[in-house]
Amino acid sequence: MTRPRQFPCAASLLACLLACLLAAAAAAQVTAPAGDAATPSIDVAVDRTATIPPAATHHMGREIAQTMHYTGAPWLVRESRQREEDCRLLLEALDIRPGQTVCDMGCGNGFYTLELARMVGPRGRVYAVDIQPEMLRMLADNAAAAGLRNIRPVLGTPIDPRLPAGKIDVALCVDVYHEFSHPEPMLERIRQSLAPTGRLVLAEFRGEDAAVPIKPLHKMTKAQIRAELEPAGFEVVREFDRLPWQHLLFLAAREKPRP
Repeated sequence: MTRPRQFPCAASLLACLLACLLAAAAAAQVTAPAGDAATPSIDVAVDRTATIPPAATHHMGREIAQTMHYTGAPWLVRESRQREEDCRLLLEALDIRPGQTVCDMGCGNGFYTLELARMVGPRGRVYAVDIQPEMLRMLADNAAAAGLRNIRPVLGTPIDPRLPAGKIDVALCVDVYHEFSHPEPMLERIRQSLAPTGRLVLAEFRGEDAAVPIKPLHKMTKAQIRAELEPAGFEVVREFDRLPWQHLLFLAAREKPRP
């Protein structure tokens, strides 16, 4: 009987091939080629027993704006948005670092969420929070189309964004805070979610500037932001004033002032 031929390097070649396959699989757990990622599942485990008080119409003298309906989602990705708001500059100002845990509060269809996911990279995570499941479904589809696997869509409530305690490095609210129907409980939950060096970042259209072509109901002044956020246990630690239409304020959690 003829003995089979032997290939001394076959074992090493097989080992190299296996190592390459394992490395590729590990990378694919977070990022896949566009269109290849599975649609992320939406966390809808809301506490249905929690009592949500009636929505307020005013907060500290400010009229609260209505939340944008999901049918208005195309406005979030309008062609003119970069020119009007300089979204790239806003993202640069956040100083997001790879591996961070970030929240896009009031994420809508994911205009900022997708970019944040790319910025935190495979080791990071983005919690995309919205109170409208329809918005989250759009976001999940967009994340899958972009091949992003590090986004966790979360269905929040008007009083609870359902974030993990002490884990969030940056909680970003772009043109969202002024629509909170229950500002006090929402701010308290956000405060509890921040990591020790975490920051709440508010982008709001400038209420002091009549040239900003946005309805006054959807604008805020710096004085308003401080007046509402400081009693809730936040302190402005940085201001970025180079955006065309918006304030960008960075806030850290502090001890709440005593009544």
